[in-house]
Amino acid sequence: MTINFDDIYLKEASTVAGKEEARGNYKNLYDKTYLDYYMGEKTFEQAEMLMIKDSVKILKRKSGISLNKVDLIIGSDLLNQNTVSSYSAVGFKRPYIGVYNACASFCEEFIIAGNLLINKDIKNVLCTISSHNLTAERQYRNPVEYGAPKPNRSTFTVTGAAAFLLTNQKSKIKVDSVSIGTPLDLNITDVYDMGAVMAGAAAKTIYEHLNDTNTNPDDYDLILTGDLGVYGKKILKEYMKDEYDIELSDNYEDAGSIIYNRQKQKKVMAGGSGPACLPLVFLTDVMDKMLNKQLKRVLIIATGALMSPTMNNQKLSIPSIAHAVELRRV
Repeated sequence: MTINFDDIYLKEASTVAGKEEARGNYKNLYDKTYLDYYMGEKTFEQAEMLMIKDSVKILKRKSGISLNKVDLIIGSDLLNQNTVSSYSAVGFKRPYIGVYNACASFCEEFIIAGNLLINKDIKNVLCTISSHNLTAERQYRNPVEYGAPKPNRSTFTVTGAAAFLLTNQKSKIKVDSVSIGTPLDLNITDVYDMGAVMAGAAAKTIYEHLNDTNTNPDDYDLILTGDLGVYGKKILKEYMKDEYDIELSDNYEDAGSIIYNRQKQKKVMAGGSGPACLPLVFLTDVMDKMLNKQLKRVLIIATGALMSPTMNNQKLSIPSIAHAVELRRV
């Protein structure tokens, strides 16, 4: 399902990142980085809350907007009941909507904010998104301190947060359309193989977006998926060709595959994952290239594994979802 927008714009963004991300391929593009996983806080969850607050503080400075000019805040993270987003939102003292589609939440926020901005009473929506390697690993798999070995197909949850401002007032990057994905279950139960879990949903959403907009992959300067990692990226390309007879070429990339320097950072294995993975690539390098007119038309696809430890313990397979957002330099 694709929705076209007339006057929805991405005005400004901020990004903060953890210590491994600061060693990655975009280390000089983040607005702030941290030296350790605690970031001066008592717990990893409180550290993630700090990242959210810092990203909003930086966004306010960069955009020149005060919170009383923000009509509402949309927040998302990986933890149960959107915990860190909701706790952080208390301090912002603005109307708040918490959303969850796992690592697909970044594009879900565009979808919800865009449709709200159609209402003339809403002019500015501030979105926050975050993930933290140690909070996520503790919730979904095993605490890192256990030292449990992981297979090479595993991805490494990104530690970082982003805040971005969507508005109906014209700026240089326009949100042309959004595509709402359909959940897909490929009967995969491996909690480490997130690329394989999400590749099918990403392929389905890309195909439906191209079909709905009457476009083909070559019409875009860049097609960027969220966090499939190197193995999921390969599966997606094969799935697109076999299932939909569509070949993705050199203008396709995956944020999880490129956010780290995998040659030097062996611990990240197949690459990055988590809700912060795609925004830490798109809102830095890609957004800069759009503003500098190096890229004009970009399609981003956020991918999410709709997993739950409870359901995994019941031996159920992991459904997935992907949403797409098309942006254009104006």
